[in-house]
Amino acid sequence: MKIVLASGNRGKVREFKELLGTEVIPYKELLGDIKIEESGKSFKENAIIKAKSIYESLGGKYIVLSDDSGISVPALGGEPGIYSARYAGEGASDKENLQKLIERLQSLGIARTPAYYTAAIAIATPSGIYTVHGWMWGEVIDEARGDKGFGYDPMFIPEGYEKTLGELDESVKKEISHRAKAARLAKVLLSVLEARG
Repeated sequence: MKIVLASGNRGKVREFKELLGTEVIPYKELLGDIKIEESGKSFKENAIIKAKSIYESLGGKYIVLSDDSGISVPALGGEPGIYSARYAGEGASDKENLQKLIERLQSLGIARTPAYYTAAIAIATPSGIYTVHGWMWGEVIDEARGDKGFGYDPMFIPEGYEKTLGELDESVKKEISHRAKAARLAKVLLSVLEARG
């Protein structure tokens, strides 16, 4: 089964190929660089908007999977939340977003505080749009440690660990990440949809 991923993020494309164990095509290979307005008020709403937009643009010929994910820090009122990918501004890099969150914590004198990642996956198919979620709980720290992963991984310490995702082996992240949890549910859902034809 070929899946079109409603993301151009290379890290996500690589991760979904590994997690789903199937061919994953970034939508840009089929449609070029189109802008999708993420106007939802939740990760789920944004995932649905992206999946539906790409699905319709492709004329319903492919199963489209999208994910909207990010990190939330309760001590900051849930920031960056749905704005995780653009926390430092539209078009900001992962490094710039990471640095802004570190600086925000430092400005409040917070060295370590609870945080969690959320991943909402939407799957657009001829029979409808389906969604699944995954979460990863832990803490953020006011510094970046390690160079593995992407996004906020160098400052996030998962529950039960002492190292950041930036320091932990990729195999650990594949087991415990919010996206891995949601992708496992998506894989089950995709197999059910494929069996139904």
